[in-house]
Amino acid sequence: MIKAVFWDFGGVITSSPFEAFNKFEIDNNLPADFLRQVNSTNPNDNAWAKLERSEVNLEEFDLLFEEESNNLGHAVKGKEVIALLQGQIRPEMVKVLQKIRGNLIQACLTNNIRSLKEEAFEEGNVSVSGKHDVIMDLFDFVIESSKVNLRKPDPAFYKMACEKACIEPSEAVFLDDLGINLKPAKNLGMETIKVINSRDALQELQKLISIKIL
Repeated sequence: MIKAVFWDFGGVITSSPFEAFNKFEIDNNLPADFLRQVNSTNPNDNAWAKLERSEVNLEEFDLLFEEESNNLGHAVKGKEVIALLQGQIRPEMVKVLQKIRGNLIQACLTNNIRSLKEEAFEEGNVSVSGKHDVIMDLFDFVIESSKVNLRKPDPAFYKMACEKACIEPSEAVFLDDLGINLKPAKNLGMETIKVINSRDALQELQKLISIKIL
């Protein structure tokens, strides 16, 4: 029986930043999916991974990302990519969060970056704080990579969530837009849903939980 619903934030509760990435690539004459290529090269120890674990600040990330992208053929400043991350809230997802709240354990498991205001760089705040506070209140708890110094897809990240919820992995369903993040959760025993669009994801979720959400 499912006792907990774990949600990714960007690309699930909000629209995917990959749409903004693709537009940036077109506008700057970059190859399609170039930014995703940079982020997926040495994914456990690249600039992006270090930033999400708070191992580097934004100034250091900016230079590291530029170096990594340049090594792949096109120099891109890290801060330009950070500015693309702010997605649009998906109201249909928020309605489901409201319906689940108080009926099942509900948590947000997100790879994120410390509030950019702390770094004096205010374009596109990608922390889950600020204007997203109302949505965050719908979760019983939130686990942020930037605060726990772990990030998906490290299995320890998911184990931490299950321990905090006092459940076994088999009692949780996890929604994320990236297959690489879903695989370790599934290996631990969780039900997983890859979010490509809201409608299909929510229909899959409805099949797994007893609460009527649709």
